[in-house]
Amino acid sequence: MQEQPLPPQQPLPVDPTLPPEFTQYIPDILETHAMMVATALVALPFATVLGAALAFRPRRRGTPPRSAPVIQTQIMLAVVGAMVMLIVGSSLARAFGIVGVASLIRYRTKIDDPKDAVVMLACLTVGLACGVGLYGLALFAVPFILAVLWIVESLEPERRKTFELKISAPDPSPLRADIEAILRRSDIKFELRSAGAKDLMYETELPISVRTDRIANAILLLQKNGSNDTEVTWDEKKKK
Repeated sequence: MQEQPLPPQQPLPVDPTLPPEFTQYIPDILETHAMMVATALVALPFATVLGAALAFRPRRRGTPPRSAPVIQTQIMLAVVGAMVMLIVGSSLARAFGIVGVASLIRYRTKIDDPKDAVVMLACLTVGLACGVGLYGLALFAVPFILAVLWIVESLEPERRKTFELKISAPDPSPLRADIEAILRRSDIKFELRSAGAKDLMYETELPISVRTDRIANAILLLQKNGSNDTEVTWDEKKKK
């Protein structure tokens, strides 16, 4: 039985207004972007897993505890590094260009979360990808980086701020039990540092979402006679 020949492939539809010398490169451009996205689909998750293996390495006895933001930053650096190398490929000119752009960055504002620095580097990398025409890689990398950030940040314990709480009153001792009940209800960790004749001093750790003014108002309302002799002072302690 004689095999039937396959029907000829239909050419990709192109805009008739484009010049012929441009339209002949469209299939090659689409194929290049598809190959780059396929490579990123393997490289970025693989870099994430290996970076997480290093970041979550077992802690030896006697070593200091690891910070959650630092662990997350290490994972993100592996992802950004893989993306940078995908952009560079075998192009020496791109490698020198990335080094030159990175050396021009001078960001002097203090960053509390090290992940913010990695996100800035990721933004730079996405811009480089767009600048060299790797739009498919940029479109894949942005949601992938957002997904990794969402996962690692969901595992991070809620951050807290440290305050020294001072409550001054003519006789603060009867208020102590009610004050500590307010702190417990607000999920505030506290430790009594001093209890004098006219003031109570606590060292407290507040969740980021808790507002000090609301706690202060709740403490001020404990005065049964409505006097204004009670004073609540919050002094934030910066971590060294």
